[in-house]
Amino acid sequence: MTKLSFIEQGLRVLDIERQALFDIKQYVDDNFHQACQLMYDCSGRIIIIGMGKSGHIGHKIAATLASTGSPAFFVHPGEASHGDLGMITKNDVVMLISNSGETSEVLNIIPVLKRLGAKIISMTGNTQSTMATLANVHVCIKVEKEACSLGLAPTASTTATLAMGDAMAVALLEARGFTADDFALSHPGGSLGKRLLLTLKDVMHCGVNTPIITTSQTIKDALIEMTAKGLGMTAIVDDNQQLAGLFTDGDLRRILEQRVDIHTTLIDAVMTKSCTTATQDMLAAQALNIMEHKRINGLIIINEHNQPIGALNMQDLLKAGVL
Repeated sequence: MTKLSFIEQGLRVLDIERQALFDIKQYVDDNFHQACQLMYDCSGRIIIIGMGKSGHIGHKIAATLASTGSPAFFVHPGEASHGDLGMITKNDVVMLISNSGETSEVLNIIPVLKRLGAKIISMTGNTQSTMATLANVHVCIKVEKEACSLGLAPTASTTATLAMGDAMAVALLEARGFTADDFALSHPGGSLGKRLLLTLKDVMHCGVNTPIITTSQTIKDALIEMTAKGLGMTAIVDDNQQLAGLFTDGDLRRILEQRVDIHTTLIDAVMTKSCTTATQDMLAAQALNIMEHKRINGLIIINEHNQPIGALNMQDLLKAGVL
């Protein structure tokens, strides 16, 4: 196959799957609403069951639901018939996924689900299928054709199923008033969790590691403090230990061009008096946004009395995984 043919086939597949997504919009209807309502009202867990490729999609739908405020997990229909049905209770909602609606491994467990009293949602491409008629609610995911040129490999149908699952999960997220903080609780690992959970208290330099001098000291003293603390800046405080200003590497470059005597000139004469500050309870991600917006490399953290209690720079956020 030529390079051009590969490209043509790839574009053909994407066109078919895009059309499939457009077509299933018609099935976001009253049945879709009823299915979401069942899951919203569920006092137990949402159980996703599917075989083969539908099972793979089911795994992802369950994961998306669980991470967005709707406790859910996947059960393999084969394992369900050999003991895993014990995971399911009458308080649960079970979503059965099958494009044909006639998958035998799934059909075999429906009588047990009925006996348990669990509510059943079926997601199939056939409104007249056995699974569709036995479920409490049926959500249609019918597509005109698969993207596979043989019309056999699940392609457009699995894409449509996945998208419908996402639509349900996000609709439930909105209904539950699920927030970024809620999302962070189920994603504590990796950069996502760090962006959502870390506060400046977790990453700032504090105590003796905070660069601070007084307004009565010189530029030379500021350079010594900046070198010792290694943050490229120092806070300047008045006699009440309140923040009076900030001096940075950038300020140093500017005054050197003016040939200022760093040994005798007081820092009060050259410091930046109106500087950007933050509090220790601010999210690190919020501080990053401020620093990027103002194009600054560091922040002084103050308490409620306008006294410096810490400092950080971009390198600290990078090390913490916030960037």
